[in-house]
Amino acid sequence: MPRGGPRLHVTRRIHLAGGYLNGGEQYDRVRPGYPAESVDWVLAAGALTAADVGAGTGLFTAELVKRGLDVTAVDPSHDMLDVLRSKLPQVTTVVGTAESTGLATASVQLVSIAQAWHWLDPAAAARESARILVPGGSIALLWNQLDVSLPWVHRLSRIMHAGDVYRPDHRPTIGQNFGPPEHLSNRWTQTLITADIVELAKSRSYYRRATPAIRAKVEANLDWYLHEHLGFIPEAAVELPYFTHVWRASRT
Repeated sequence: MPRGGPRLHVTRRIHLAGGYLNGGEQYDRVRPGYPAESVDWVLAAGALTAADVGAGTGLFTAELVKRGLDVTAVDPSHDMLDVLRSKLPQVTTVVGTAESTGLATASVQLVSIAQAWHWLDPAAAARESARILVPGGSIALLWNQLDVSLPWVHRLSRIMHAGDVYRPDHRPTIGQNFGPPEHLSNRWTQTLITADIVELAKSRSYYRRATPAIRAKVEANLDWYLHEHLGFIPEAAVELPYFTHVWRASRT
């Protein structure tokens, strides 16, 4: 993988990202959330208003709401936002993208982009984030990655086509409108039964954009790996280890 992370051709990136325009309920049920330490570190600057961009079904939005922020959730998927609204009716939702949020200039103190930076045009998203932030506001980028330093997790990620999004030494380029980014990493685990690990694979863009034959192959390989090779009984609870990487920077 390139040092800076994945470099998908823009057409390929848009094609794969389109896999998240539907399937919100499944995504919301099996995708990992975010450890409290990561969320609290994002909010150390004391923001009261936020735009959660690429909010999806609101996994990170909910953490901001719990901490008392007035949040606007932005996402291109009507389906994902429908799930978010069902859980968080107090949140304002906007159909938009990180490159074009539709929000007013200097309207929020925090822009959060959780589990979406690799789907964006980073330069355009950084410019738009700077536009909607008040002077001195901050941007926070978060992503969860399976701990593939463990051999069994590494093989699982390969079968799921869920390898590392970025190398551990990746440093995002946020742009000249922001100061030097700071980094925090937290290790934690998500508990899923084996059936939901299969659903987790199904929630990923590779599976969603795959042919029926490839989907069947992924499912068969996961069934063999989890139940025969690793020896988990069906419906066994499995601890999936993750790293949550957070980068934050202040608007200059």
